[in-house]
Amino acid sequence: MNARSESQAQARPAADWAPDTLRRLGARLVPGAGGFVHWWAHHLAAWLPTRVRRVLGFDRGRLLMQLQGDAVQLRLQQGGDLRDLGAIPQLALPTEDAIVAPVDPLATLLPARLTDLPRWLLLPDATGLRRRLSLPAAAGERLREVMGFEIDRQTPFTAESVAYDARVLARRDSDGMIEAELVVVPRQRLEAPLAALGPLARSLAGVDLCAANGTPLGVNLLEPAQRRRHGDAFRYWNLALAALAVIAVAATMWQLLANRRAAADELQARIASQAAAARSAADQRQALIDLIEGQAFLDRERAQRPTAVEVLDELSRRLPDSTYLEKLAIEDNNLLMIGLSREAPSLVQRLQGSKLWRAPSLTGALMPDPASGRDRFTLTAEIGQPKPANAPRAQPQPQTEDADGG
Repeated sequence: MNARSESQAQARPAADWAPDTLRRLGARLVPGAGGFVHWWAHHLAAWLPTRVRRVLGFDRGRLLMQLQGDAVQLRLQQGGDLRDLGAIPQLALPTEDAIVAPVDPLATLLPARLTDLPRWLLLPDATGLRRRLSLPAAAGERLREVMGFEIDRQTPFTAESVAYDARVLARRDSDGMIEAELVVVPRQRLEAPLAALGPLARSLAGVDLCAANGTPLGVNLLEPAQRRRHGDAFRYWNLALAALAVIAVAATMWQLLANRRAAADELQARIASQAAAARSAADQRQALIDLIEGQAFLDRERAQRPTAVEVLDELSRRLPDSTYLEKLAIEDNNLLMIGLSREAPSLVQRLQGSKLWRAPSLTGALMPDPASGRDRFTLTAEIGQPKPANAPRAQPQPQTEDADGG
């Protein structure tokens, strides 16, 4: 994890304006998001081909200058790759006192694509002092300013006597902390290499420090006011392409929204046209449901009550021959019988025990009829459950039993 973070930090200065712009934009939109945007941009750019990264300004590279004796060693760094370009004797470089021509001294030695790259001075590892610290993740946005307060406590120098910078080594998601490294170089050790470069020192974009393996650390020890900004030849092209991409995405989203709105309007019109037919079908369905439920209710009621034929058949078997009816009425669950009989007092006993009715009783007093010699009666009962079809029918009682009142 640390080796990976160190390699990512070493490749950081090779990027140009694009990551810095993204970092500033993220910090402006959401405070504290600049470090995340910078990390996200570099990791996203790592998936792109090398040529595409260079066009977008993520991997244009930088020109490293390292003093080695009486010569200046030139190296090209692109991403994690270092390539030696050769050495230039210091005698070939113009001095501050000499009349310097307006021509860049490296323009005649290097191709045009290399002379436009940012120039960095690379100091030996023994020149500086490095201290590793654990800080809250919020300190990553202003890491250099935070590390400035740690110089007096972590090094034997004061903040005014050193050139310093800091870098993030790793981020711990478990506790929200970051591993950072403070790099300091005494100003006396920095002024001598800058003086040896002569006028080329004014063209430096930064000063970096070598790691133990000879690769740059990825820090900038040069004061911000002394750093030279190198423009990107593809900057405006990139801005134009980015603006075109934003416009294309906005147009695509607007077209998708328009298509969805058109589809919604078409669906609403189709639903409105079919609403009348749907309501009619719903009414017919409800009417059919009501009819079926009503028919089922009538069937249940009919099944719970005996038929008139069954009632007449049961009465004809239970009533004696000397009895005839003047009126027989079945209303709801009530059975009404009015007639004449010679055995009227025993009719209630004869009608008891039937499965077709219950609670037979005489209503009112028996009235003798002089013309027929019989008693006029009014008898009522409550219609009960119908007799099951498979149940045996009740046998009529013998007349002898009727006469005895059995």
